[in-house]
Formats: sequence, C-alpha cells, structure tokens
Amino acid sequence: MSADAQTMSTPLEDYALLSDMHTGPLVSREGSVDWLCFPRFDSASVFAALLGTPEDGRWKLSAVDGKVVARRYLPRTFVLETTWETPTGSMVVTDFLPPGNGKADLIRRVECISGRVEIEHDLRIRFDYNRAKPWTRRVDLDGEGTCGLLSVAGPDALLLSGPLLRPHEHRDTASPEGQPDDYQGAVADRLTGVFPLESGESADWILTWYRSHLQLPTPEDPQSALERTVEYWSEWSAHVDVEDGPEHTVLRSLMVLRALTNRETGGIVAAPTTSLPEEFGGSRNWDYRYTWLRDASLTIEVLIAHDYTDGAMHWRDWLLRAVAGDSESIQIMYGIAGERQLPESTLPHLVGYEESVPVRVGNEAAGQYQADVVGEVMLALAQLRDAGRAEDEYSWGLQKNLLRFAEQNIDRTGHGIWEMRGEPAYFVHGRAMMWAAFDQGIRAVEDHGFDGPVERWRTLRDRLHAEIMKHGFDEELNSFTQTYSNTEVDASLLQLPHTGFVTYDDPRMLGTVARIEADLQDEHGLLHRYRTDSGLDGLDGDEYPFLICTFWLVEQYARSGRTADARTLLDQLSGYANDLGLFAEEYDPGSGRLAGNFPQAFSHLGFIRAVDAVGWAEEQS
Repeated sequence: MSADAQTMSTPLEDYALLSDMHTGPLVSREGSVDWLCFPRFDSASVFAALLGTPEDGRWKLSAVDGKVVARRYLPRTFVLETTWETPTGSMVVTDFLPPGNGKADLIRRVECISGRVEIEHDLRIRFDYNRAKPWTRRVDLDGEGTCGLLSVAGPDALLLSGPLLRPHEHRDTASPEGQPDDYQGAVADRLTGVFPLESGESADWILTWYRSHLQLPTPEDPQSALERTVEYWSEWSAHVDVEDGPEHTVLRSLMVLRALTNRETGGIVAAPTTSLPEEFGGSRNWDYRYTWLRDASLTIEVLIAHDYTDGAMHWRDWLLRAVAGDSESIQIMYGIAGERQLPESTLPHLVGYEESVPVRVGNEAAGQYQADVVGEVMLALAQLRDAGRAEDEYSWGLQKNLLRFAEQNIDRTGHGIWEMRGEPAYFVHGRAMMWAAFDQGIRAVEDHGFDGPVERWRTLRDRLHAEIMKHGFDEELNSFTQTYSNTEVDASLLQLPHTGFVTYDDPRMLGTVARIEADLQDEHGLLHRYRTDSGLDGLDGDEYPFLICTFWLVEQYARSGRTADARTLLDQLSGYANDLGLFAEEYDPGSGRLAGNFPQAFSHLGFIRAVDAVGWAEEQS
C-alpha cells in the first residue's frame, strides 16, 4: 500500500459513536458523519465515506476557518458536544439521535458562544451504499412557508429541515432565513451552504429517515428532543456510581453495550460497522452488524454483574423468538430481529477503509457450526437465574432444547470461536464450552429444582472432560492446545477458567498461559488470537492483536495472583481507548492506531471484566 493510501482514511480513534438504540452513526472529530445506516444498524448506508471517499456519502458540518479545540459526551449520555474556534469567534456543535420517538432522526445543533462564526455544510446523500443517488426537492413543512429538502430514492426518503442548503452549484452565501426559490428539484450530488451566526444565536438541522411512500413526517422539536435524549441516557446509567479513574471508562463501556442493543427487539450487535479491516490494506474485513449468540451472552454476563438484569431479560426474550421452534438448527448469529438469512456479498465500488478490500455486507459465518455457542448461552442464562430473575416454562424449555442440540452435535467438528474458514476441527475451547453447557444444565436441576435428564447430562459432561484431557491437553508441554489435532495454543484457552473447567491457578492453566505468552504475545504485551501462519484459518494475510484477548490475559493474571502484572497491562490497554472511551476490535502498536470494527462490543465487555478482576484482586491483597 502506498504512503498516500495509508493516510487517506480518518483514524478510527477520531470517531465518536451516536446511538438511538436502532442505528449507530460515526462522527469524525472534524464534524463529518462518515457512516450512517437508516433505520437499523444493519440497513444499507446513506453515508459510507468511512469505507470509501466523501463521494460515497457524508454530512460534514464545520466552522469556516475553524479548528476543533474540545469534544466530549455530555455526562452519562451519547450526546456529542464539539467546540470549534475560529479567528472571529467560537461555536459548539451538539450531535445526537433522540431515542424512542418511532422515527429515525439525526439532529445537529450549532450555537455561537462568542464573536461571529460561519457554519459550512457539505451533505452528500447516497442511499444503498452509494448505489442509489436521490432526487432532491424543496417541500412545504407547515403550510406557512417553512421549507425542507426531501431526498428520495426508491423505498427510502430523508427529510432535511432547518436553514436550507442548496445544490453545490449555488455557491453564494445564504442567511439562515434564506430560501433557494430557484431550487425545484434535481439529482443533487452535493448540498452545501454557509450560514453566519452571532454570539448567542443558534441553528438546528434535522435529518429524518422514513419510508418514501408514507406521509411527510413532522420534524422533531430540537430542544425537547435533546432534553428527552439526555433524560433517557441519564436515567439508564444513574445507578452506576462513578468516581475518578477507570470507573468513567467502565461506565462508558456499559453504555456502549446498551447503545449497541436494539431497543425494540433486544438484539445486540457486535459492532455498528462492517469491513473495518483487521489489517490495514488486508482482506480480513467482516460485517459485524448482527447478533452473535456468543457476543450477546458475554455482554449479558457483564450487564448482570453490574445489576442491569432488565437488559438481560430483554435479550432472553429475543433469544426465545430467534431460536423458537427451530432448536435443531441453531445458528451462531442472527439478524437484529432474529432473521436467519444473512447472505454475504461484496461492494466492489467501495475502495475500503485504508484501501482494504473486499467491502462485505452480510456474513457467511452464519452458516458455520461453532461448538462453544450453547455453552456461552447456558452460562449467561445461569447467571441471570442466579441473579434472581425467574425462569418460566418457555425459557427453561429453550435451555433443554439447547442441550438437546449440543448432544445431537457432540461428535461434530466446528470452525471455532474465531470463525475460521479452513477445515473444521475439534477446538478445545469449543469442547470445554460444551462441557459447561451440560454442567449448567445439571446445576439448574440440582440447585434450582428444574426437570431434565440429569443423569444423561452428567454422562455427557464426564465424557467431554475425559476427552479434553486426553486429546486437548499436552502432558509434555503442560498446556491445553488449540485443537485435538495440533499443539498450537489459542487465546480462547484463557476462557477455560470462566467455564469452570479448570481454576485460574490450576498448574495446567498456568502452563497454558506460559505458552500463550511465548507464542502469541508480542513485544508490546499484546495478544494475537492464534498464529495466522499455522494455516488453520484458511485466510490470506495477517491481523493485529485483538484487544479482548489481552483483556482476558489481564483477567487471568488478576485471578491467579499476578496482580501487579494485571494492573500494569490494564493501565496500558486503557490508554488504547480514544478520548471518548471507545475501543475498536484491535490495536496496531506499530502505527499506534485502532483497527477492526468500531466500537466493538467484545472489546468493551472484555475491558469491564478486566477492570472488575483487577479491582477484586487488589481488594484481596
């Protein structure tokens, strides 16, 4: 990749996430909304500059001749506040998506706080990943002369209300009250405008998505929408006590997990983005805008640990609907509402983030078998039960069906937690998770009085334990192995104590950790998932260290008595969050940049668990 290509994409750490718990746009430090899918996380984008160029869609709002001097989320919210300074004044831009109004709105408010400023817009609407340019026309909003701009392409429509922008060829400056009376409709590649504000003045722009065949929506009142948004997020986070230090980032991470949860369905997306590369310029680019049973289960465990059991119940209801009566063909992932078909395709017209292609939508891994999934779900539901949330006949019936599925597939090889696209194998992590699934079924019967074939489950659990120790543990190396057929190690083995299969300080686990440190840890202390040159994953190229793997190592250190090592590594990792507390999937220590899909639920839940573990260890010492 050329030097020019290496600098063409905005660094991920420069982006902020907005959320209405239906979609998650990314806004750059310089005020450009470069990624937005309406109305859902997994919908086709209307802005895709993140994966291409500004011509693939964006909405940049900036101060003429200005620079950003500060940005933050309003405390305990996803309301983004960005402060600009110019030679003649300063302004604050407030960006947010109001939740729970039955529509999809992006609101951008600008307030001049000193002197005089000019606001500049560059709006390029590109429906369907820039495969459909809209027809844009002026429309009457209230019958009293207030106008907006309506952009339509097929089933999608966007209404922009506020001081009117103009097609790019109209380059003259417009006042906030100006009306481009000559603008009757066009295929507008760009909408632009420059708007002056004096100290104490403000202006609002609202972009509203709706189905194009429906009646024109009434724009939100920006002030009431802002108040409602602040109130929602403040109430949701209110019972978390935050002091100085990492607690602020823990709260932000909990809020990210909420932000990635669909408010209506309970489905939790792994990330709001697709195809952000695991290696800049590489081809390991995947669509993460779906609900993985594993990721959601681990998310739920973290939420339960921090007393957010209502969100866990919402996800349990989603799971009941998604699996429904089809428990003999459980998938590893589903759509946000439980959709089963997630066909994978590529978008060759998009050049990709840092020229990383292909850009993919959909995910072929939905058809994989991964042996760990049932165990992940059973562990999460057990924690929900232990937290005092009652089972009913449907939820316990679901769990018995999950165990029936595990039994039916007990001799089946799989693709592992990392969704390798090579030949399936018996992954030790997956087999241990199957052990955990039956173990939790037994515990539910013995400790909580539920019904089930407990003797059968005990036989299967004991069989798996003996099998893992025979085929998945190397006596000479004193280490668990990645699969039954090789002696490699895998970062997922750090999860074995979490299942209850071994303790954190078991000599066999400590031997495994030593091998992971020797084979997978780089000179910066960061862990790779596995050695990509082993050939097992069936993919070309390489990848940067995965943050969740290193967070797992922190947790292992803390739980096995290496408290000082855990603290040192956690402090290092905490510095990889951006200034707003957001983590990506990976970190490239060579360039000092975040990589992979962003923000990543896996990384945030791993961070929370690591902080919890270190806090526990330091209290014990």
